[in-house]
Amino acid sequence: MEKILGRIHSVESFGSADGPGIRYIVFLQGCNMRCKYCHNPDTWKFEGGQLLPAQEVLQKAIRYKAYWKNNGGITVSGGEALLQIDFVLELFKLAKEKGISTCLDTSGSAFTRQGSFYAKFEELMKVTDVFLLDIKHIDDEKHRELTGRTNENILDMAKCLSEHGKKIWIRHVLVPQITDDDEYLKQLRAFIDTLKTVERVEVLPYHTLGVFKWENLNIPYELKDIEPPTTERIENAKKILGAI
Repeated sequence: MEKILGRIHSVESFGSADGPGIRYIVFLQGCNMRCKYCHNPDTWKFEGGQLLPAQEVLQKAIRYKAYWKNNGGITVSGGEALLQIDFVLELFKLAKEKGISTCLDTSGSAFTRQGSFYAKFEELMKVTDVFLLDIKHIDDEKHRELTGRTNENILDMAKCLSEHGKKIWIRHVLVPQITDDDEYLKQLRAFIDTLKTVERVEVLPYHTLGVFKWENLNIPYELKDIEPPTTERIENAKKILGAI
């Protein structure tokens, strides 16, 4: 049987912000969104990265198992991990065979209920313990301006996860002048309230730490005049969204 290879951009051995506990994070290459504030534009291209089979990636992760304690494990992120759903599915199946916690960090931009993808996604839900879903903007037009793509299938993915009883952590990047608007935050909160399985909501303050990558790649950075949000606006967003 031919091994399924994943294009691995990088890994982080001791991640503490991408899922429960301490986690081994696998960042996959390739993304179909072009978020104006992306701090990893070097993951956009589908070529590149290191080609590795799921079994080898798991073996490397298991070296750090002693640090995971009771609730740590493996998180797959990106780029956009769902663009390599075959690899993620294989990796998570192998992980669950060994009793390892699995977490998927995704923007949901590849989600569809159509064709072979959805059949694979149904299988993926069975072997994924937590979904970290990054909702970039609740307004579809603003979402298109910010990312280059619609949010309709992303919101549908959230509904799908809720319907199937899957644990969801919602993430929202707070960008002044773009996503930091009380009305949009209230709309996002109203949507979150329709979901049955959201365990956590996180507000991620916009930062400029990845701007140098845009410069190195000779890509114009459109948000260079926007400063990170103030503590007051961060707390306001957390209050509206019910974030911790």
